[in-house]
Amino acid sequence: MEIEYSEKKRWVFFGLPLTFTRYDVKENIITINSGFLNKVENDCYMYKVQDVELVTSLPERMFGLGTVVLYTGDTTHPKLVLEHVRNAREIKNYILEASERARMKRRTLNTLDIGADSDLSEDD
Repeated sequence: MEIEYSEKKRWVFFGLPLTFTRYDVKENIITINSGFLNKVENDCYMYKVQDVELVTSLPERMFGLGTVVLYTGDTTHPKLVLEHVRNAREIKNYILEASERARMKRRTLNTLDIGADSDLSEDD
């Protein structure tokens, strides 16, 4: 079952979609299309998403909007921002689950450097 979200960036006030930015979230890929004269298309594979954050300011909450921030392993955009979208919490939860499924499917492992010493012996 493939759930797909297609949202436009909106103005914070009144939540009107009067911008030229569109976000497409699919099972395996996230695409951001922006621009009117100079169009830019940015893609990020779902398995590269490491963490997701939901930010909602007071005006966004008043108009039913939110901003979803994606921290990725992508080289061109390590921080993707889906600004002022409707159903932001739903989109964030979907991306979290879909990215985990994509990593399991590709058998990808995320590791973090926590700054531990390489010498683990405590005899010294």
